[in-house]
Amino acid sequence: MNKRQIGFYNEHEAEMHLEKNGYRIIEKNFYCKSGEIDIIAENDGYLCFIEVKFRENSEKGFPEEAVDYRKAKRITRSALFYMAKHGFPEDYPCRFDVVSILGGKISVIKNAFEAVI
Repeated sequence: MNKRQIGFYNEHEAEMHLEKNGYRIIEKNFYCKSGEIDIIAENDGYLCFIEVKFRENSEKGFPEEAVDYRKAKRITRSALFYMAKHGFPEDYPCRFDVVSILGGKISVIKNAFEAVI
């Protein structure tokens, strides 16, 4: 498998895991000038912007560690654009989650980071 196929496979696995755990997927691979959001979903009354990160092993760190300040800022800007484009009010409850896939084990980190503007 090439990188794109691996990414597609892992995002699909993450999506299935999220749905099994009560998330309702709204959109996948949302692109805008600010960046990309892997998955947008609804969960427990929150609009969730979800980043999927994958590693085969922890040699180069854990997947969630790849969501640094710069990445969080890009996701936040993209989320704000998405909300404005789709008519969500600024005070609509939302959160930023990370799906971490390490060697096939999936974990969801709710509220992985605060909005970075």
